[in-house]
Amino acid sequence: MSTYNRILLKLSGEALAGEKKTGFDEATCMEVAKQIAKLVDGGTQVAIVIGGGNFWRGRSSETIDRTKADSIGMLATVMNCIYMSEICRCCGMTTEIYTPFACGTVSELFSKDKAVAAMKKGSVVFLAGGTGHPYFSTDTATALRAIQLDCDAIVMARAVDGVYDSDPKTNPNAKKFDTIPYQEVLDRKLKVLDLTATVMCMENRIPTLVFSLNEVDSIVNNVSGNITGTVVTVD
Repeated sequence: MSTYNRILLKLSGEALAGEKKTGFDEATCMEVAKQIAKLVDGGTQVAIVIGGGNFWRGRSSETIDRTKADSIGMLATVMNCIYMSEICRCCGMTTEIYTPFACGTVSELFSKDKAVAAMKKGSVVFLAGGTGHPYFSTDTATALRAIQLDCDAIVMARAVDGVYDSDPKTNPNAKKFDTIPYQEVLDRKLKVLDLTATVMCMENRIPTLVFSLNEVDSIVNNVSGNITGTVVTVD
């Protein structure tokens, strides 16, 4: 039984690539889609933002204009959403893709009313293209859309199994938090969400669940209250 009526699921592009680190790993994507189907069947309304890191990380580029680099990143998220949308459809779900800019016939322009209506009918809503503007990450897009769509929580499925006080990849003694307030995230300068997204979530009182995508049924478990990662709280 889900703890939340409506969630914004943030998926890492790299996580969807699996061990290949680039493109898509179909088995991983299919497993994610099956978990999404369980949530929808259980009555949870699901909106999804996907990062573009399995195709492009424009902020690491030193050779092209930042605005253009971010535009490429936005298009990478569109590709990811089209792919995952089709995987979800293969698993029996209906889907809608919304972008903040015209994208031919592959998506509709984002509208809160249309997106909410689609979720209420049981469709999975994909929110592609970030905010539509450069200098804003998909973290910021996640926070913005979660606020606009009145989501109960942001659910972040990542390669790391929660929030730590330091990088667990480089520090074997890193401490994992079960819960941590947004203010402490800011004070410690922990990289959960980017600064803009963190402040937006704190001010609008939307909690964030952070956990590993690689654990069995991790999305379903964490949304259902069986927390295996970290809950970033509003207080």
